[in-house]
Amino acid sequence: MNIDNASGVLDEALERLHTSGPERLGRLTNHAPMVVESLASHGRSADVHRWLDLYSSHLEEFPAPFAPVTGADWPEALGDPRRAADWIAYFTREIADRPWRELLATWWPRLLPGMYGGSTHPVIRVGHAVRALTLSGENPPRLTELAHGLGYWAARHQPVTGITTLAAAPGVDALAALDSVPPIADPSGGFPTRLARVDRLPAWQDATTDPDEARRRLTELVRAATHRYATHGHGNATMMVHAATAPNAVLRTLPALPRELWAPSLHAAWTASAAVTAMYAPAEPVAYTSPRVWLTGEEVMERALAHGDEHVIKMTDTALDVGDERALAAALRCAELSDPLRG
Repeated sequence: MNIDNASGVLDEALERLHTSGPERLGRLTNHAPMVVESLASHGRSADVHRWLDLYSSHLEEFPAPFAPVTGADWPEALGDPRRAADWIAYFTREIADRPWRELLATWWPRLLPGMYGGSTHPVIRVGHAVRALTLSGENPPRLTELAHGLGYWAARHQPVTGITTLAAAPGVDALAALDSVPPIADPSGGFPTRLARVDRLPAWQDATTDPDEARRRLTELVRAATHRYATHGHGNATMMVHAATAPNAVLRTLPALPRELWAPSLHAAWTASAAVTAMYAPAEPVAYTSPRVWLTGEEVMERALAHGDEHVIKMTDTALDVGDERALAAALRCAELSDPLRG
């Protein structure tokens, strides 16, 4: 896969978006950088600015600085959303002074325990930025996008604690492991409220240490979570998307990371996917028959773009990575369950 930049359209879009903040209305995520990268990755650069025009009412100005982040005080600034602008400025300085892979290798293990903040959107944004850099090379807009993603992640850094690990049957696959996730006792409130109620998750691949095995298992998890959306997405059409897109962001990032970070990345991605499942999966699945027997992956992306919703486009992007019939059916299901984007 090579990113279709169509005479710099992706880079133009990123530059346009870097004047906007990573969130709006105090907590809702700015999805535009992730969507424009998804469109460019699937040959839809010609549609990028039209989609951005529709989404423009969801953008807010870049936040004001609060207090500079330095190499000495960064642990105290971690997880402080007031300092989003300061964190982005910090990473913008850092990425100008050292290779981006080196910066990523330093900060990935620091940020990974808190990938659950911001409804997992920060790590997803980083995954899109890394794909753009990996597939099409580095330039100022793409490097700046990685700095924005890392800064957003640092500002929204939120670990999960107090989780009891439930024993899993030997040899259980990712789909069965997700099916065994117990729901939280009180499924009300927003993501942070629900996340605080996650207290039990089944073990899955917690003994995996081999990097190649970790990558295989992470690929399996992304496939299982994507397939499962078709039958469980009705629990929450938007939030259940992240059970697939968050681990897929981690999977996309692995090739840019030292191999010793692959197994810890698998474990964090499993916790994210399982936690989203505990918070938002419905009590019962529904049967879903794919209507897509005549549709190619390109046509499924065409439908997602016509629908316009940011989560539909990103779910389709992940489904195309998985690349099979059930994954594309899940993308179509996401469009059926979600409200279209209206400018």
